[in-house]
Amino acid sequence: MKRNIVTLIVFCLVATGMMAQIDRSEMPKPGPAPKINIGEPKTFSLKNGLKVLVVENDKLPRVTASLIIDNKPYTEKKPGTSSMVSALLGTGTENISKDKFNEEIDFLGARVSFGSESASASSLSKFFPRVMELMADGALNPVFKQEEFDSEQKKLIESLKSNQKDVGTIASRLSSALAYGENHPYGQYTSVESVEEINLQDVENAYRNYFVPENAFLVIVGDIKKRQAKKLVKEYFGDWKKATPPGTTLPQVKPAQYTQIDFVDMPNAVQSQIIAQNTVDLEMKDPDYFPVLVMNQILGGSFGSYLNMNLREDKGYTYGARSSIGASRYASRFRASAGVRNAVTDSAVVEILKEVERIRNENVDSDKLEDTKKKFAGNFVMRLEQPSTIASYALNIETNNLPEDFYETYLEKINAVSVVDVKRVAQKYLKIDEMQIVVAGKGSEVAENLEKVEFNGKNVPVLYFNKETEKIDKPVFSKEIPEGVTVETVYDNYIKAIGGKSAVDDVNKVMMKGSASIQGTVITITRKLTKDGKQIEEVAMQGTTMQKDVFNGQKGYVEARGQKMDYTEDQIQAKKKTAGLFAELKVPEGVELTSIEKMNDEDAYVIQVSENIREFYSVENGLKLATETTVEQMGQTATTTMKYSDYQEKNGVKFPMTLSQDMGPQTLDIKIEELKVNEGVSNSDFE
Repeated sequence: MKRNIVTLIVFCLVATGMMAQIDRSEMPKPGPAPKINIGEPKTFSLKNGLKVLVVENDKLPRVTASLIIDNKPYTEKKPGTSSMVSALLGTGTENISKDKFNEEIDFLGARVSFGSESASASSLSKFFPRVMELMADGALNPVFKQEEFDSEQKKLIESLKSNQKDVGTIASRLSSALAYGENHPYGQYTSVESVEEINLQDVENAYRNYFVPENAFLVIVGDIKKRQAKKLVKEYFGDWKKATPPGTTLPQVKPAQYTQIDFVDMPNAVQSQIIAQNTVDLEMKDPDYFPVLVMNQILGGSFGSYLNMNLREDKGYTYGARSSIGASRYASRFRASAGVRNAVTDSAVVEILKEVERIRNENVDSDKLEDTKKKFAGNFVMRLEQPSTIASYALNIETNNLPEDFYETYLEKINAVSVVDVKRVAQKYLKIDEMQIVVAGKGSEVAENLEKVEFNGKNVPVLYFNKETEKIDKPVFSKEIPEGVTVETVYDNYIKAIGGKSAVDDVNKVMMKGSASIQGTVITITRKLTKDGKQIEEVAMQGTTMQKDVFNGQKGYVEARGQKMDYTEDQIQAKKKTAGLFAELKVPEGVELTSIEKMNDEDAYVIQVSENIREFYSVENGLKLATETTVEQMGQTATTTMKYSDYQEKNGVKFPMTLSQDMGPQTLDIKIEELKVNEGVSNSDFE
């Protein structure tokens, strides 16, 4: 017993001594970065040039295969051809039809996909031999059918037409052309016209020229041994005919001569898309690669970055601001972007430049630097859980000529980045004197203020471009109203354009039903209107009412998700000016003709109906083109636009059969499928 007491006393003394040596006023120093083992690939090659990397990992009974053809970028004679190759691969082979192919993939619970110079497959390991066979068959033995070609070409054209209205798409198109040049593969863009010129033979030629094994890598990761993988690869890829892609020479990428704003007018835009950029010369194998990663993360790579905390959290200009910096072997750029409200476009440009200057000239806070490193570590470890990550890492080492331990020492190199390193690479790669600030937005609202932007005491010149990336003279954003044109004449011309006053007077009520698709989900919209100013709009999804907006001529309410909100007095007065079937039959007090602006790429008379509502009428044919509504929420303003098109006659009066509602950067196209005149409406609808 005594011995036990002595032992206890000794233990307590030792423990007390150890505690006395710990200084709890200081944070413990971090230990060394953990050693990362991503699994060294086992490699072999086929005689046709295909290089195979196998990463054995039996943690899960799954196998993933990724075929990447690492060809040098090339310009397309008909841009969009590679997209068509990608779309047609997987639509049938010499051995199996498209439907049977897809049915078997679904039955096996597998995933198989194709690109213009790639293919991938993933499945349970017991099904992998068959899935590998299907992937190889789809990639190497495609049958390009005219019927499939016509269908995919139509889809691509429709997508491109829709994107013509998207500020993000147009800004990205112009920024790429300016950064790399239109003769560089990275500066090319696909247009409706270029896709219309593509034929089936073009697709077959592109596939034959570039889907070849010379620069091909096949990475197999998962529950499979090298011996089994080698047997499968030889069986299914051994007959792939050896070939080399056509040679290509890339034009030199030149930096901008001076900092500039490059503007493209989007007359219908409800917000502006900003991309600030400059070209960089950086590769993954460069010593600066890791400091650049950390620097960009601090500037705009995360929610807590300089850009996002300024433009989103502090100023409330945007839902998010981000930046990135490339490390391609061929050409790369730094890129900071944000979508902002029209009213703050010029201010957002200034703030982006300020944050770039800040990271170039100020030492980053040491705590923020350490937090950034910790996030890198966490994200890096999480990514390692995905077999696709291991595959891409193994491929990066091969294609970018990286050291074998590049990813094993990844965190060690991240942790070695210092405050001095961050400032040094920011000054080297963020070229503030060669910055191109691309802006796509509504010129009539933002161009004047953009021309006043100053930076470092100098005015930033504004250059103008069209949607096709061609430099142009400054557009005329607003034209003078011709003498004799008034609200009354615009309204009269509209009534004449839709059928005349006599036909319009015979319409007492209208019911219309339409549908639209949001991310694959179909919604239905029902609208009912009466001559005396009553109206209701109901939005339903899968038979369930999601929102209802009702106005009985004197008062109204909006109901959504079980919550009902009555109209305010201002909303009632505004609604009275626009409610009814044809508000243009009379001119309410306070309505004003203000200007001529572009809407849907044509000149339109702009009528200010109220403080928050503007309407657009075609100068050419008199039809109403759009209604623009501005609302204030939580101290910020937001503008939405409803566009009208595809006018068709019903009972002697023309009605728009397509309604396009702007929803931030997206557009909701509502197709009217049923329209009834003088029926389908009752007074109970407006209760």
